[in-house]
Amino acid sequence: MKAVRILLSAGILTAIAGTTFAADERIVTDEGVATFSFLKPASVRAEVGTTGYGGAISYNANPHVGVTLGYNGGNISWTDDLSINGSKYDLDMDNNNVYLNAEIRPWANWLYVATGVAYLDNDYDLDRRIGAGNNFTVNHTDFNATTDVHISGKMKYKNDIVPYLGVGFSPAITNRWGVFGEVGAYYTGNPEVSLNATGTAVSGGNPLLLQDKVKEEERKIRDKGTYEWLPVAKLGVSFRF
Repeated sequence: MKAVRILLSAGILTAIAGTTFAADERIVTDEGVATFSFLKPASVRAEVGTTGYGGAISYNANPHVGVTLGYNGGNISWTDDLSINGSKYDLDMDNNNVYLNAEIRPWANWLYVATGVAYLDNDYDLDRRIGAGNNFTVNHTDFNATTDVHISGKMKYKNDIVPYLGVGFSPAITNRWGVFGEVGAYYTGNPEVSLNATGTAVSGGNPLLLQDKVKEEERKIRDKGTYEWLPVAKLGVSFRF
């Protein structure tokens, strides 16, 4: 999986480098022939989404291709829980992402396709508490808590360069201000996962089954294809120089 991510990332970086060194382009407008400069227009933007909050700076190499360098981070959670194999955990996110995208506009308008790479350093804290006497499920197995049970752990996307693909829109409000939205996904491979349980619970009279089922759930998260992709959705405002 890591070799695939490296090859994809290398190809995308090569494509982005090609757009960065693009020359000025002569284009035909309603007013006649004009020159579109690499350094104009440039823009900055503020954004918030599933990968945190932050900002970016963009340069348009020509009316069809732009390059965007940005950062998303912070403790932000768009849902209070995460359901895994019948188990529901409280979720706390800590995001730290730097990304470089090429934004391709096939029709030179507000619609674009984004392709690029990102450095991910994300932590997800998982926490689940069950009071004594309550019934609960772990890895599709029913338990009854004989004492208070606490299941906690982490999912991590650490120190990794990953490829990205998305689609977005960026209509202008005025000559300077605009808005944008974007959805996409990073191909991350499976995250690092650790889960641990304290307390006691029985299933079918077996008091030793809880730890086994927690570890089975950990392995499924690590191996399941669902977690090879990190979805992205963001909104923001932009200012053009």
